[in-house]
Amino acid sequence: MPEARKLHRRMLPTAVLSVEVRADGRTAYAGCMDGIYEVKLDTGEHRRLYEHESYVSGVALLEPAGTLVSAGYDGKLTWFDLAAGKVARTVKAHDFWSWQLARSPDGKQVASVTGQYLCGGPKYEPAPEREPSVKLFDASSGALVHSLPHVPSVQAVAFSPDGKHLAAGNLMGEVRVWETASGKQAAGWTTDAFTSWGIIKSHCYIGGIFALAFTPDGEGLLAAGMGPMRDPMAGNGRQLWQRFAWRETPPKKIGETRGADSGEGLMETLAVHPAGGWFAMAGRLRGGSWNTALFSLADGALLHSFKTDTRITRAAFAEGGNKLILGGAQRQPDVKNGAIAPFGHVDIYELTS
Repeated sequence: MPEARKLHRRMLPTAVLSVEVRADGRTAYAGCMDGIYEVKLDTGEHRRLYEHESYVSGVALLEPAGTLVSAGYDGKLTWFDLAAGKVARTVKAHDFWSWQLARSPDGKQVASVTGQYLCGGPKYEPAPEREPSVKLFDASSGALVHSLPHVPSVQAVAFSPDGKHLAAGNLMGEVRVWETASGKQAAGWTTDAFTSWGIIKSHCYIGGIFALAFTPDGEGLLAAGMGPMRDPMAGNGRQLWQRFAWRETPPKKIGETRGADSGEGLMETLAVHPAGGWFAMAGRLRGGSWNTALFSLADGALLHSFKTDTRITRAAFAEGGNKLILGGAQRQPDVKNGAIAPFGHVDIYELTS
């Protein structure tokens, strides 16, 4: 049974929204509120490489090419040449924010998702998209490959292990899966478990799917977020993942967080272990004993859990699965003498059996 032992916490000036780690596990690239940082995990030394016009929501490392691709709330994708130390290309991907960025396993494609939740009718259902909510790009040239329709806001995106399929999930719990070669939709379904209706402090939908991850065989798809709640603004829904056999007709739910295993809080990230036996889920803690946990892929059992006392936005495995890297933020401190203390972090955990 895996266990995680904390080795280091590396502090950064602002909140970490995305993390990518080099194959050797020694260097991470963190997308933060104020730009993209290179972080030496052994020492904590860091430097800011470049920035977007707003928060950086996603970072993808194209390691053989020595290139970073980043996405931001400015709606842009930026290619950064690590050897040259300069921006090589910027593409205006969306008119609204890029909520999340994903890289295909072979590094040949990147995908970004967008969308603003605007009231579309008397039941406060989302208005139709004003632009395609899912876009697929050639990672080498930056050329647009496919513009794919969804219902905004689309907050999560993931590639299958073979790169042949792309999945995206939205605020309303709707998941769509497309073929990356043709752009043809291969599957689509809705789960109502992640979306809540605000009746106490606001009249709107809130929540949705915040993370997606395919199982190693490509047959299953994991989704994470927060279970239904009476008061959505309080964030007191159940810590929730669900697993779907997406190729079945219709797609079938085959597992979810067991009630006794979960507390309350929004789960924002999923990472499947390279060996394929288990996966990590993490996010914000509202009530309970953990905000990061490891689960069995075989039966969904909770294997190990712990509390970081911070919000976790991204999880990634490094060194072949021997390390778990968590990016996130502490509570933002007050301004003192015109300065704000660092509140972003990258944590390094050693995994043992």
